[in-house]
Amino acid sequence: MSDAGDAVSGKLLLGAAEVARAALVYDAGEAAALVRRLAEPPPDRRWTAIGDDGGVVMASVSTRDPAVGHLDLLAVHPRVQGRGRGRELVRAAEEWLRIEGATQARFTGNPPCYAWPGIDVRYTAAACLAESLGYERYDVAWNMTADLSVDLSVDSEVARLARAGVAVHAAGESRERVVEFVREQWNDSWAWEAANASGLHYAEREGEILGFAAWGARPAWFGPMGTAPTATGLGVGRVLLRRCLAEQRAAGQSDAQIGWVGPLRFYSRAVGARAERVFWLYRRDLA
Repeated sequence: MSDAGDAVSGKLLLGAAEVARAALVYDAGEAAALVRRLAEPPPDRRWTAIGDDGGVVMASVSTRDPAVGHLDLLAVHPRVQGRGRGRELVRAAEEWLRIEGATQARFTGNPPCYAWPGIDVRYTAAACLAESLGYERYDVAWNMTADLSVDLSVDSEVARLARAGVAVHAAGESRERVVEFVREQWNDSWAWEAANASGLHYAEREGEILGFAAWGARPAWFGPMGTAPTATGLGVGRVLLRRCLAEQRAAGQSDAQIGWVGPLRFYSRAVGARAERVFWLYRRDLA
């Protein structure tokens, strides 16, 4: 059974969530939320969900480069694993991508609405499947894990920033203004994540936004965050990070994934985060 975009049925998505919970053992707690998130991408995204007999694949076309297709989620229920179901689903997704004009398929996240950067190396069977189908590993990405039981207080730092004329807020009614700041300073992808985040915090001075941090655009993960050049050296990023993580703790999380990390040193020093989840990125040309 296959549906595309707005035509995807609720029944198919419910089945996909059930399969994902059973198959994605390292993401079981958020599997249903991942399916929902992938089914609510930016309005200009072309995507599909294909599922039948205990398996599901979700795929999409890159908005940045329409020649690139993404395999966003692949899950096969344990009761039917080992019967070639994953291979069939990947082939079905590739055929859909060809019809949509893609000339390359990737096992990589399709920002801004994605599940993972690539294939978590712990899902070894998925990596083996990709390689057996001719996908080449071309890059690696990683997450950092932040333990939310640590001290995340920022009162003294917020007071220090206030003395420098910098105020820190939860976005609330200012979300649209923060989203526009993110779009102007960075890109539309980050702006979409800021707009769809569960939590969004920002710092400003004399009405000028200096930085932002978000969490929950990708369910349960932290990010993105960024500070403007005018905020360099103020310590705004550390405060915004800690405020978001404290909010995630209040939401019931014991740890938080900092996704697709660049600056290891910053997160390690700010909250003792550790590099942990590793993802292999795969691609292959579609004949």
